[in-house]
Amino acid sequence: MTASTVSFHEEEALGKAYDSRLMRRLVAFAAPYRALIAIALFFLMIAGGLQLVGPFLTQHVIDVAIPQHDYGAIRLAVVLYAASLILELVMSYGQTWFTALLGQNVMRDLRLQLFSHLQRLPIAFFDRNPAGRLITRVTSDVETLNELFTAGVVSGMGDLFTLLAISVAMLVTDWRLSLASFAVIPLVVLVSFVFRIKVREAYRDIRTRLARINAFLQERLSGMRVVQLFGRQVDEARRFDALNKSHLDAHLKSITVYALYFPAIEILTSVALASLIVASAGRVEATTLTVGTVAAFLQLVRRFFQPLQDLSDKYNTLQTAMASSERIFNLLDTEPWVDVSGEELRKEGRPKSVLVEFENVWFAYDRPHAAKVRPPGEPEWVLRDVNFSARPGETLAIVGHTGAGKTTIVSLLMRFYDPQRGRILVNGRDIRDMPVEQLRALIGYVQQDIFLFAGDVASNIRLSAPLTDQEVEAAATQVGADRIIRRLAHGYHQVLGERGASISVGERQLLSFARAVAADPALLILDEATSAVDSEVEAEIQQALKVLLAGRTTIAIAHRLSTIVEADNIIVMHHGEVVEHGTHDELLGVDGLYARLWRLQI
Repeated sequence: MTASTVSFHEEEALGKAYDSRLMRRLVAFAAPYRALIAIALFFLMIAGGLQLVGPFLTQHVIDVAIPQHDYGAIRLAVVLYAASLILELVMSYGQTWFTALLGQNVMRDLRLQLFSHLQRLPIAFFDRNPAGRLITRVTSDVETLNELFTAGVVSGMGDLFTLLAISVAMLVTDWRLSLASFAVIPLVVLVSFVFRIKVREAYRDIRTRLARINAFLQERLSGMRVVQLFGRQVDEARRFDALNKSHLDAHLKSITVYALYFPAIEILTSVALASLIVASAGRVEATTLTVGTVAAFLQLVRRFFQPLQDLSDKYNTLQTAMASSERIFNLLDTEPWVDVSGEELRKEGRPKSVLVEFENVWFAYDRPHAAKVRPPGEPEWVLRDVNFSARPGETLAIVGHTGAGKTTIVSLLMRFYDPQRGRILVNGRDIRDMPVEQLRALIGYVQQDIFLFAGDVASNIRLSAPLTDQEVEAAATQVGADRIIRRLAHGYHQVLGERGASISVGERQLLSFARAVAADPALLILDEATSAVDSEVEAEIQQALKVLLAGRTTIAIAHRLSTIVEADNIIVMHHGEVVEHGTHDELLGVDGLYARLWRLQI
């Protein structure tokens, strides 16, 4: 993995520990579950209050029951203490259950909103952001927020209540012993401050290295055929081992920090207990302080430092959650695709064919590196002043060398991108003034890079419309896909693997063709639609096309010129410009670029 690839996948550094703006947005996701929060807080407060029962019972038994030989009071204290432990267990269980339910509900809502938002983002966004990073946003970052709600905010409020309750109890019982016990709090704060800094760095390293692993895995698993073809298994395993070792080292660093922090707090707790014993020894001897009070204080002090320790850990949870929420909300704040027209999708019937016109279209992709090789302010134009029209019921073919701009024309027509100059008209209307759903409902697209979803054959064919089984079979029959589907073990109910990997490339292309035909489009776009099928199947498709294209507008991108000789109009692209146009015979007569391409293939 190159340095640039690594930096591209680096996670951002941690921001401030608390951001009120982000917290307000997070609370908005928890607002529908106020009842769960209230119940969890109730359980937490009861559990915190129950921690005072043991120390006060101890004080009463030592100072009152034992000197008076009141065994009934001792038995009652034992029963009450056991009951308090059982009730505390019930409260802790309830608190854990309700906070977990809160976190899971918030996580579900947030993931649903993220996925819905991702589906509305422009294609250019996905050109700039790798799939691995976006998956991390929807999975790992959301999981971090789940920890905030389940083990952070609500539990932190419970710890604060417990801390306050114990502090009040200690001060009410004996303020001088309380001050002696509180003497080590500055040291606890100092140790916790250093701990937060070290853990922050460790967590940042862990996320960075995890992002590298995710990026590496996503790329290698997607390109596994290439890895195996070139015998890269050993080398890639070695590189993955290095990344994995780096991730392990980061985790070991965090474990080391925790392994030092908790014993340090235990030592400080012991110091506080020792201070308490020293401060109370003289007063006990002078009979101005009872042994039961000292015993109660010993228990209260140990209980006092536990929520302090937990709050320090929850501070790191809060800080990590703030960083994750910032990344999540940055994604949610990315502007989705918005129709300029603001019109609602009309319910009118679709036309049988359409008129498509490109008028003085200029287009350049948003490529950050382009500024290094182009003059400042001058885009790297992919299309330059492109003009042509595809008339209703006719077939327009687009040919040219690789990189001439053929597929870019299709991407602009489907509004995956918008041109920087010029305009594209459908039936005389600028497509930027049309609702995107209405525009794409007119189009059937068969692409060269076929994408099938993991599902059965029928669901992949009826992807664009709620078709009956009979309509699905009719669409498959029209393009000759039915003979291939019948060979599958379960026919139209055969479940395909990821991206349709369980069938051949040619079979996937036939299903893609059937999917486009099933949508009954007014505009059919064929991007090398028969490049992966054999001659026999191609002949079947060409026969079907004669029927299917009748009355429809068709735009066909072709490398094999033999497939478009009967097109009504052919435009020849070269370096993003239309250099020739006409019928097959007319272009051969010109003896230009098209004629040279024809001679090379024939």
